Amino acid sequence: MKKSPARSSLLKKEPTSLLEKINSSIDIDKRLFNEDIEGSVAHCQMLIKSKIVTKKEGNLIIKGLQQIKRDIKQNKIIFDIKYEDIHMNIENILTKKIGSIAGKLHTARSRNDQVVTDLKLWIKKNINFFEKELKNFQKTLLKVANKNISTVMPGYTHMQVAQPVSLAHHLLAYIEMIGRDRSRLYDCLIRLNENPLGAAALAGTSFNIDRKLTTKLLGFKKPTANSIDSVSDRDFVIEFIFCLTLLSVHLSRLSEEIVLWSSQHFQFIELPDELSTGSSIMPQKRNPDGVELIRGKSAIAISNLNSILSLIKNMPLAYSKDLQEDKKLTFETFDSIILGVKVLNETIGKMAINKENMLNMVNNSQAIATDLADWLVRELNFSFRESYKVTGNIVRYASSKNKSIHKLKLNELQKFEKKITSKVFSILSAQNSIKSKKSIGGTSPQNVKQAIKEARKKYL
Repeated sequence: MKKSPARSSLLKKEPTSLLEKINSSIDIDKRLFNEDIEGSVAHCQMLIKSKIVTKKEGNLIIKGLQQIKRDIKQNKIIFDIKYEDIHMNIENILTKKIGSIAGKLHTARSRNDQVVTDLKLWIKKNINFFEKELKNFQKTLLKVANKNISTVMPGYTHMQVAQPVSLAHHLLAYIEMIGRDRSRLYDCLIRLNENPLGAAALAGTSFNIDRKLTTKLLGFKKPTANSIDSVSDRDFVIEFIFCLTLLSVHLSRLSEEIVLWSSQHFQFIELPDELSTGSSIMPQKRNPDGVELIRGKSAIAISNLNSILSLIKNMPLAYSKDLQEDKKLTFETFDSIILGVKVLNETIGKMAINKENMLNMVNNSQAIATDLADWLVRELNFSFRESYKVTGNIVRYASSKNKSIHKLKLNELQKFEKKITSKVFSILSAQNSIKSKKSIGGTSPQNVKQAIKEARKKYL
């Protein structure tokens, strides 16, 4: 049996099937083939310019790499577990294509700096991809918000009806969350944008390489400053997974609200047939499985973040094989969260909104109690604590009569405070409650219209 190029000449026997199985990562990191070939081409171009390989040799290597990329895309390549990972598989395929000259490609580099370069390139590309999906999601949220500036819904605290808000204002809260998620991904991109290639195994290389050239060719901002840190750093992986995990928490919160809103208890929205599932035995069921799975995938992301942190915390400098697990965690988190964004985007865009039920929920509650308390302060010069006590007594009375405050008559209100006049009825409605919230960031229609305008400018 031919020895793998990754197998040291010190080792006389081939690995057992079990070691081969646990040691191989090709099923995971084959996803990096584009980045691996891109990095190898840049490295080879640098070797040519630095006269470490001849132009003829280098061009043959580059031509072979480009052909391998085409073959992989056309599913003509079968990767071999014996060669452990994408790096050695590509080198083995290149050797079969062009002969022993392929071995010159690995001059002045190691798999240690090669893999971290590949992963950085992959994350850079996919942050930009994520950015487009999140921007599209915000666009959908803004579109639905713009149609529901006057749609009244109950705002909640402690999952109890608190005060009336507009549905648009509620959705704008998620637009702000997603905006922060986008900014965190951008910050992550800034920090990871340093080129590790040329750090070699951990100490750098004695070859006269040009790291600034590979930095330019690969689109990094600058070379990394320390060769040990270069190969052992996975801060960028942790930060990327963290950004995705926090995003997934935001998606999970909105998903939970969709589950509640579409339930028979709320009936605020209805999901279309194509975004609902049925039951195997209960024909009446309309299950919001898509958003439920988004909640579930958030738990997986949280677990993956904990895993990558746990993976790094006991790792001495510089490289250990434990780091091989970082790619699985990165890819799994990315795949689940990007899918969640797409599903939630489609759900928000297609859900039917039951405005009447939302308004009825407000009108059948005591959601405008705070407006009454504010009116007593503003019109009758009560201290807020005095008005709070009087309003509380009125709420208690109204609830005992199975009435909402706005349905009480003037003489009923005057039982608790004789100075209350008929003017109070001008504020005792959900619509007027919303209109009055003109403070910066409040739910008044004029605020919401301006917020939508500013969000379009800021995020789109």
